[in-house]
Amino acid sequence: MATDLIEIDVDNPYPKAIDRAVQEIEHGNIVGVPTDALYLLVADPFNLHAVGRVFDAKGRETERSLPIAVSDLLMAEDLAKELSSRFYVLARHFWPGPLTMIVPAAAKVPLKVTGNTGRLALRLAASNVLTAIIEKTGHALIATSANISGRPTISSGIELFAEMDGRVDLVLDGGVCTGPGSTTIDITEPEWRVIKEGAISEKDIAERLHVN
Repeated sequence: MATDLIEIDVDNPYPKAIDRAVQEIEHGNIVGVPTDALYLLVADPFNLHAVGRVFDAKGRETERSLPIAVSDLLMAEDLAKELSSRFYVLARHFWPGPLTMIVPAAAKVPLKVTGNTGRLALRLAASNVLTAIIEKTGHALIATSANISGRPTISSGIELFAEMDGRVDLVLDGGVCTGPGSTTIDITEPEWRVIKEGAISEKDIAERLHVN
């Protein structure tokens, strides 16, 4: 499988590039896209063949869940079994942006996507490219870090093309993404906890939750 590369303007993505990405996703393929916090691999979470391909492309353990990107709060509500007041407080302050929140998954989400945990990592990125693809596709997408598991997340389209040539089908090259990556927080338990700290600090999250 050869990987294609298309240059894209991250501020004003060319519609034909978006259409090509959507076409790839609808065929069960994997697309690398630039976001506000590094590059992501996107695919259809409701296509189990595509889900399996993402795990294979990354060399990721299948007991680890795959993060999901949404384009609005309604899409997040549709994918979650329930959402706490914490979720809405954090979403109001940090979405769109580099914050991923782990919530209980709705029954419609394939168990394979959750790594058989029944929990889902949701993010609404500040990315014109990713948002346009989600809106054109009409549903949420797998949006996992663009890297082979255990290696650093990739920050440029050319680097992604070189690192994962043959593992993904299309790379939308938007140049270099300078963000440090998304922060991941688990809000499924009575005590919230930061799983991975990125662009948003644990201190910033604590201040918002304590104030509210």
